[in-house]
Amino acid sequence: MSGAEAIHELIAGQAERRPGAPAIITDAGEEHDYAGYAAAVREAAELLGGRGLGPGDRLLIVAENAFETAVLIFAASALGAVAVPVNARMTSGELARIEAHCAPRLVAYTCGASQEAQAHGDTAGAARLETGFGPLALAAPPSAQAPAAMVPGADVAVLLYTTGTTGDPKGVMLTHGNLLFAGAASARLRDLVPGDVIYGALPLTHVFGLASMLMASASSGAAVQLEARFTPERLLAALRAGVTVFPAVPQMHALLMKHTAELGMDRLDGAALRYVSSGAAPLDPAWKRKAEAFYGLPLQNGYGMTESTAGTCGTRNPIGTADTSVGRPLEGIEVRIDAPDAEGVGEIVTRGPHVMKGYYLNSAETARVLSADGWLRTGDLGRIDADGCLHVVGRCKELIIRSGFNVYPPEVEAAINAHPAVVQCAVVGRRVEGGNEEVLAFAQCTAPGAADEDMLKAFAAEHLSSYKRPSRILVVDRLPAAATGKILKHRLLGTFAAQLDASPKGD
Repeated sequence: MSGAEAIHELIAGQAERRPGAPAIITDAGEEHDYAGYAAAVREAAELLGGRGLGPGDRLLIVAENAFETAVLIFAASALGAVAVPVNARMTSGELARIEAHCAPRLVAYTCGASQEAQAHGDTAGAARLETGFGPLALAAPPSAQAPAAMVPGADVAVLLYTTGTTGDPKGVMLTHGNLLFAGAASARLRDLVPGDVIYGALPLTHVFGLASMLMASASSGAAVQLEARFTPERLLAALRAGVTVFPAVPQMHALLMKHTAELGMDRLDGAALRYVSSGAAPLDPAWKRKAEAFYGLPLQNGYGMTESTAGTCGTRNPIGTADTSVGRPLEGIEVRIDAPDAEGVGEIVTRGPHVMKGYYLNSAETARVLSADGWLRTGDLGRIDADGCLHVVGRCKELIIRSGFNVYPPEVEAAINAHPAVVQCAVVGRRVEGGNEEVLAFAQCTAPGAADEDMLKAFAAEHLSSYKRPSRILVVDRLPAAATGKILKHRLLGTFAAQLDASPKGD
């Protein structure tokens, strides 16, 4: 689509073709056109290059969504360096582990856009700078003086660290080719054109926001309206102000519909929105119907992961279809099911230009998930239907085996989410005596007292076979979530340990 060989060339190309077109709109309402965007990338590259950043060096970017964040990612590319964007809301310990692992030459803090980034910068003794593209703080960390870690290949553009449960950080090496392909594929899937405005609440430090917003807009000449912090109030205002494309996770849609219901709205009227999608979590039929009635548009679905540069499959459904698959593989991508069972369910594996180069400094883990002929083991369970559409049924590690039966958490979540008082639900398994597992559910409701455990258990019993029914359904105020809104299931048992230890309210 672009003819670019490195990601920063996308911005330069758009600046030549449409210099005055809007490119980035900040959450403060400032608009940057493509000419200004390209100029900011050049300024940032000159600044960072003057501080010693060069080919193969890592630039750790401690950030939230802001113009400066986007500029720094492309500026690293212009220098042949590797951008390592991380969310400023990480704890100091999490940040220190990533810094020690990637040994950055420089650390940049978007201190003007994030109080957390400023606090991390202050702790590091970073020097505050006023630039033409926004305030920054820069530091050369002690790791930069240590023996250099292996320099990534010249084709690596970005290192993204995945959300892990325990252990050492895993840095996913995404190449320029990965990101260029992902941006173009996402733009084609959504029919993005200049003049489109993408709502950008998904973090640029996460692959969904990086590929499906930042790279897709740069590939197509569309604009991104960046939001550092998601709130349903600001989303509603943006939709009323002209946003045309809204990629999101289900929790964002649920919170918007909850907010508008409190305002007496049962549907979105008078908006320019033409495309709305959901990703990073399963989609259940009842919730899909509710969302489509609210938006008056088809709710598209998709599937991907950090190691596959976000997009692997996507739907292009008309409104009202019952399809809750994640669609067919995108053009140029292969998907198959490894070792399927009698129902066709097995591990999803994929191959194509979207697959990562590997894990930085972790050849053993790379070899475990990447075959010699390029197939990526996703760790997700799925099946492919007669129409060639992929259905994701859960994570291999999240599969619950109860009394010899396989229980897939998304199926249980869909049943509980169908209750009108439930905003979102998460299901996990827990080992019990005898090597069996019990099914545990955690539900966030529309308001305090809207539902209780007994009510939700009775509702679940109407929709689920006995072996799939949760032994406990805890009603909680809020579910632990990443910056994207994705529920962090590995934190559920620890977060709600006290409630789980309390006597169950029946079986």
